[in-house]
Amino acid sequence: MFNKSIIVPLFFLFLFLSASSNASNTLPDIGTVGAGALTIEKEKEYGWAFRLMANQALPIIHDPILNHYIDSLGQNIVAHADSVKLPFNFFLIEDKEINAAAFLGGNVKIHTGLFLYAKNESELAGVVAHEVAHITQRHLARMLEQQSFSNPATLAAMVGSILLALVSPAAGMAALTSTMALTMQSQINYTRLHEYEADRIGIQTLYNAGYDPYGMADFFGKLAEKYKYASMPPQMLSTHPLPETRLAEARLRAGQLPSKKVRSNLSYQLSKARITVRYNDMSGAVAIDYYKSQLKNHKYQLKEAAEYGLALAYFKDKNAQQAHQLAIKLLSAHPTNLFYLDFITDTLLALNQAEKAIQLLSPYQQQRPENAVITLNLVIALQTIEKYQQAEKLLEHFIRTHPQHILAHRLAIDLYKLMKERAKEHATKAQHLALQGRFREASQEMGSALVYTESKLDQARYSASIAFYKKQDLRLQSLQE
Repeated sequence: MFNKSIIVPLFFLFLFLSASSNASNTLPDIGTVGAGALTIEKEKEYGWAFRLMANQALPIIHDPILNHYIDSLGQNIVAHADSVKLPFNFFLIEDKEINAAAFLGGNVKIHTGLFLYAKNESELAGVVAHEVAHITQRHLARMLEQQSFSNPATLAAMVGSILLALVSPAAGMAALTSTMALTMQSQINYTRLHEYEADRIGIQTLYNAGYDPYGMADFFGKLAEKYKYASMPPQMLSTHPLPETRLAEARLRAGQLPSKKVRSNLSYQLSKARITVRYNDMSGAVAIDYYKSQLKNHKYQLKEAAEYGLALAYFKDKNAQQAHQLAIKLLSAHPTNLFYLDFITDTLLALNQAEKAIQLLSPYQQQRPENAVITLNLVIALQTIEKYQQAEKLLEHFIRTHPQHILAHRLAIDLYKLMKERAKEHATKAQHLALQGRFREASQEMGSALVYTESKLDQARYSASIAFYKKQDLRLQSLQE
């Protein structure tokens, strides 16, 4: 189970990227600042380490349809941003706190709480565009370099403490506290400029990507108003303070851009409904009442999304037949919609109709073999009726082309266990552990795979993997130390 105390030291990291303040455009030149303290290559290295630690320690949602949506939104924003020097990785955290944060190496985490609070896609995209701007402008690298002028050890100490915090919260917290105490005031003074720059650049990127440029200001404005007198504001207001001058400037910048009509986005509303029902404390019965009320009183942005929410609610309440009837209606109107294809697979399996699910998904999978939503649903359907070889063939190809996909590895482990393929089971466990930075355990699992295989080719591959994991372990240790 995820240890929520890990969030506490992480809060300090995200504070580095966001502090409050006064508007100013007198920022250092991007071409020089940040380069001395933290090169792009070094930042990529820390980003790699962060992804491993996050996979191990954070409650990341491995939901293919939600991952597909948030990655599509994020990459659309990145495609319209300037000064992109790093590949970006967007991931969802199961956390009701209204928050998002940027980290080194192009990593952006987004809490499910954002979906529950944002009214439309432009508001969510506004938050993401703000975080993307923090990374493209290399705000953490610039802050670290500014501190390193007075304390040359700051860069190594702080980044090492951040990584340690993900592995050992108590030790990481102590390290971060001692490191930060040296230069906290200069750090706050320096980063207060970053919020304005991230707003300025993020709003332009938001507009270029096809969203309402008021989305960012509207979202932050609602947040500031709602929690104006709160004794315990959400994390986002702690890491992204919102003085009125900053909100006014954001609205002014949005108003200077040509107006555009942005229609309500179905994928966003479907994602919001999915998170509301599946990643929230709401019971199935309460969710049914909630969406029935929306439909009866026309209190929705898109009727389809409310119907999808109701279908999910019926399924959560173990009424698969009612859920299935709604799923058929939704899919008949939009036969290629991934949300509906994913959901009707759930209902068919619950109704013991795996063959129908396979017949439905197979043509789509042949057309889009790299699509995680379709392929992994088909794998589950095939496994349900013990068509293990077909499931294995699909999974092996998918993992070869998506080696970082954690859910695919989990499915493969379960499949090989059912097939009693001990060598493959251990080898896949090793790959899964390696994706979490647990390279020593990965080496042990791969050693077990060696014991169970008689294939000379597999023996060579497994031995090479063990050697690789040992090198990766030293690589990770060098960053933590």
